[in-house]
Amino acid sequence: MRPSPRTLMAAAESASGVFRPQSMNLLPPIYLYRRLLRSHRKHLPAEMRILGDEYVKAEFRAHRDVENPVQLIGFLTEWQLYAQKIEGNSWIGERLDQGKVEKMSDEQLGQLYELMRAIQKRGTEGDQQS
Repeated sequence: MRPSPRTLMAAAESASGVFRPQSMNLLPPIYLYRRLLRSHRKHLPAEMRILGDEYVKAEFRAHRDVENPVQLIGFLTEWQLYAQKIEGNSWIGERLDQGKVEKMSDEQLGQLYELMRAIQKRGTEGDQQS
C-alpha cells in the first residue's frame, strides 16, 4: 500500500459515486494502522485487544501490495469506519450488515468463520480458567 493521498482522491472520484470522499477524509494506511492499534489499546478489554491486534496486523500485511485504487479505498474506508465504532463504543452488540455479508467472497466468509471460531475458543478457555 504505497499510493499517495493524491492517488487515493483520484481513485475515489473515479469510483462513480460508490464512495463519498467529501463525507469522510481517508487516513493514509500507516496512520490508520496506528489509530486502530491505539483504539484497541484504549477501548478494548485485554483478551479482545490481543485478538483484534493480531487480526489488524494480518489484514494490513495481506493488503500491503494492493495496487487497485478502488479495492484500496474500500479497504481503508471499512477499517476507518471500524475505528470510529471502536472509539465510540457503538460496536457492542452490533450485528454484521446482511448486505456486506452477501457481498463477501468465499475466502472472506471463511476468514469470518475462522474469526468466529477463534473468539469462541478464547471464550471457552476463559470459562475453564475461572
